[in-house]
Amino acid sequence: MPADPLHRAGKPQRSTTSQPPSGSGASAIEVRRSSRRRRTVSAYREGDRTVVLIPARMSEAEEQRWVNVMLDKLAAQESRRTLGDTELAERARRLSEQYFDGRARPASVRWVTNQNTRWGSCTPSEGSIRLSHRLQGMPEYVVDYVLVHELAHLLVPGHGPRFWELLEAYPRTERARGYLEGVVAAERLPHVPGARDESSAG
Repeated sequence: MPADPLHRAGKPQRSTTSQPPSGSGASAIEVRRSSRRRRTVSAYREGDRTVVLIPARMSEAEEQRWVNVMLDKLAAQESRRTLGDTELAERARRLSEQYFDGRARPASVRWVTNQNTRWGSCTPSEGSIRLSHRLQGMPEYVVDYVLVHELAHLLVPGHGPRFWELLEAYPRTERARGYLEGVVAAERLPHVPGARDESSAG
């Protein structure tokens, strides 16, 4: 593996390692601060570790915010490479086992392109779950949240207290909902270029 240019001789950089949020797909996060890095933040996977490179001047609050941003970007990039209809159905089965003891058993789970005003839908009488193609490329925990939401509808059709009680089993519900709310809000703003894996922090 070629040497990371930030690891060459020069002023040492501070590195911290922490456990990631549940469901991020990596066992640990290592944050490396560099005095040479002025405005950009980047991240990559290194085995089961996620390495985030940030400017040395960043505050702890900025560091946490950018770690979350970069984890979401990496997860979105990885999600784009996977999850056809077959994988989506298998993912739904695993989520049902994990959160509902396998009680939610969809007859079909698939992507659809005709849902532009909602992220997912479920027809309990048919056991069918449909996810909007707009979710493709979003972080895996967001796709999982929508799947868990629709799986819960197989057990409780409406949005009463029992439904929300079921959904509480998924630990990233609030973060996923916040992400989707952010997407909806961003769609109302003027278009901005899509971010790459390295982003400006300034």
